[in-house]
Amino acid sequence: MIALACVLGLAPAVQAAGTPPAAVDSGVAPAVVADPALEADVMALAHKLRCLVCQNQSIAESNAPLAVDLRNQVREQLAAGNSKGEVIDYLVARYGDFVLYEPPFKATTALLWGGPLLLLLGGAGWLAYRLRRRQAETAAEGALSTAERARARALLAGGEAPAAPPESPESRS
Repeated sequence: MIALACVLGLAPAVQAAGTPPAAVDSGVAPAVVADPALEADVMALAHKLRCLVCQNQSIAESNAPLAVDLRNQVREQLAAGNSKGEVIDYLVARYGDFVLYEPPFKATTALLWGGPLLLLLGGAGWLAYRLRRRQAETAAEGALSTAERARARALLAGGEAPAAPPESPESRS
């Protein structure tokens, strides 16, 4: 029993010794290939591609099984001699523009690129409309009457305000 506990206790250390060293950045997947130039190209492309499972991480940052598969596909295609553009074209053909963090401007992505500008212009137009309408409402209320102006002056001067004439029901509207 004690021998089994010792073997199980040493198993993680033996397993860690057999695995390749982890990447320096804990937010990035570890290197798999011994060729540092190829791995640098893979990681450069992986940072430009969106994880289709996580959707808020690149495939370089995600450890989802699909992201690992996509990194392996990128690695295999670059090792086969394909250019970065060809690899991106292959992934876009297979998964659509959604796989790119910076989708190209075209008819299907026009709302994505122009939407924030449309919202900004719409908000500015609404604000201008409300301010002009408010200004017109204030002007429509009219200025103070002569009696109201005299009463306000008297109140500001600190004196007794003259009694306000009783308002008729017709003048309240």
